[in-house]
Amino acid sequence: MGSVIKWGILGTGRIAKKFAEDLQYVQHAQLIAVGSRSQQSADVFASQFQLAKSYDSYEALVQDAEVDVIYIATPHVFHYENTLLCLHHNKAVLCEKPFAMNRKQVAGMIETARRKNVFLMEALWTKFLPHYHAMMELVANGTIGEVVAVQANFGFKTTEQSNKRLTEISLGGGTLLDIGIYNVFMALSVLGKPAGIEAAMKKSVEGVDEQCAITFTYNNGAMAQLFSTFNATIPIEVHLFGSKGNLKLSHRFYEPSCEIFVSEHSGSEYKKVEVAKTQGTGYEYEAQHVTDCLLKGLKESPVLSFDDSLLLIETLDAIRNAGGLVYEAD
Repeated sequence: MGSVIKWGILGTGRIAKKFAEDLQYVQHAQLIAVGSRSQQSADVFASQFQLAKSYDSYEALVQDAEVDVIYIATPHVFHYENTLLCLHHNKAVLCEKPFAMNRKQVAGMIETARRKNVFLMEALWTKFLPHYHAMMELVANGTIGEVVAVQANFGFKTTEQSNKRLTEISLGGGTLLDIGIYNVFMALSVLGKPAGIEAAMKKSVEGVDEQCAITFTYNNGAMAQLFSTFNATIPIEVHLFGSKGNLKLSHRFYEPSCEIFVSEHSGSEYKKVEVAKTQGTGYEYEAQHVTDCLLKGLKESPVLSFDDSLLLIETLDAIRNAGGLVYEAD
């Protein structure tokens, strides 16, 4: 790899476009190619972002010798096969969350990356955003004391016209892997691996979870309550309750528009914490991190490690097991 990391994007959907827009803010990075399942879709995407190369298949994209790293932006049911395709062609990979459908698939992806000596990272963008780092610093500094409870909610009402990726079992639909994963990620970030996991789900006719209520318990007495739904539009917030005070991540806690409010003492007024503003929509942070890792010759992220991704998928598997949610990949 040279002094500029050359990116390709696999998939042409909404997130692929946001990621492509944000690459303009990444130093030492250049988007040069896109791959789709249709030439028309690839050409439209390439025209929008002034790309010289557009491919009518993922196989053609991974065979481009100029591409250093590929961002996988397909529905998560395809992440496993798409990632292996890239790795087998020695392409570094940044794959959207969830990494894959279950631990077995994630472990296989990691094993392949290690065997091929190729960089691989899960694209959980929230972990790289300024407000997330500010939250973690406030927790680490003991600003609100010992965290004894976490509450996280994420929900919106779907319609008959909603993306099939959300509703169809064959596409890994349901709240848990699409939006509930952010709730789980936040609880793991603050409290770590739970000692106990309980989950209750309301299933759709298709068999996916329309609503999911999760409880984590910990040996020190801490707890987390996590709720996701496609049946109602609710405040998308995170609350941390500490022995000294509390912390709140405002609506849309998973993205840069989120604001942080802290009450440092029991009963005291919440005060806003100032956080750096993003240049783009927020995807530039994870893209910059991967670019920097590749320039350093790293094969695994020191920020979002393989162990981090394994813990997340193992926890998601345990929640699905508790709620009786089964996918074809299982």
